[in-house]
Amino acid sequence: MASSTKESVVPELKNETQQRTEDLAETAKSAFEHFREYGRERPEILALWCFGIGFVLGWKLKPW
Repeated sequence: MASSTKESVVPELKNETQQRTEDLAETAKSAFEHFREYGRERPEILALWCFGIGFVLGWKLKPW
């Protein structure tokens, strides 16, 4: 009887994991679309952010 309980729980966990994965994929896609739209509306702000992040990373990592 205990084995049948374990067998019924495992498919539920797979469905829950699959749902979480789908939710995460949908959220990531939505965020990417939002950033893409923001970049089209304000390219100068996006360029400054990229420059700033690159400057800080280059300064802190110092590849030489």
